[in-house]
Amino acid sequence: MRIFGKNTCLEILNSNKKINKVYLQKNVEENFKNKVLQKCKNTIFVDKDFLNKLTNFKVHQGVVMEIEDFKYCSLDDILNIHKENNTKAFILVLDGVVDPQNLGSLIRTAVCGGVDGIIISKNRSASVNDTVYKISVGAINYIKICEVTNINDTIKRLKKENIWVYGLEAGEKTIYETDLTYHTALVVGSEGNGISKLTKSLCDEIVSLPLKNKINSLNASVAGAVAIYEVVRQRHSRVV
Repeated sequence: MRIFGKNTCLEILNSNKKINKVYLQKNVEENFKNKVLQKCKNTIFVDKDFLNKLTNFKVHQGVVMEIEDFKYCSLDDILNIHKENNTKAFILVLDGVVDPQNLGSLIRTAVCGGVDGIIISKNRSASVNDTVYKISVGAINYIKICEVTNINDTIKRLKKENIWVYGLEAGEKTIYETDLTYHTALVVGSEGNGISKLTKSLCDEIVSLPLKNKINSLNASVAGAVAIYEVVRQRHSRVV
């Protein structure tokens, strides 16, 4: 997988991700160049045209890294986190989020908000690619992501694990009226259609964000971010 952009590549340098090769633009900023050379011996200096072609003329900021492909985890890997740490489960489930920019943004928010892991579908869903890496600005290196064949079967498993599943969708009850301090999984639906009908029926509750001025929806990544930080707020308030 090829990753590019200074901030994203710096995050990769600071993680334990295996880096196969780095392409640096010959006149790249000196301080950044030294940071790369300190951690990656297999660095090749090239001109800007080479990087333009390598990235299909995307904004690379003078650096491209070839890294190992992203490795998805198992559902048990995510479920074991709260058990091992003796904390309340906090899981994000994405039902048909197809825009990699939304996925990347949700990943970054999830990492900042302390989410244990993210569950996505193998079908009709964005997968981890170079855009997701770039939008998450490297945050993807610090969270577990599970790719499942069937979201609905996965939700059933979460409920068997005593995790409350909340669908984020328009409804009568707002998220601010809901106790999110127990084991919690938030379900965010697709950009165009929201949560699928069957998935919605499996949720323990449907919770909404109050909307004003005749606007009937929020971008998936924005809605997910607000919901994630409502969980953070409630749990922080309960602790202090």
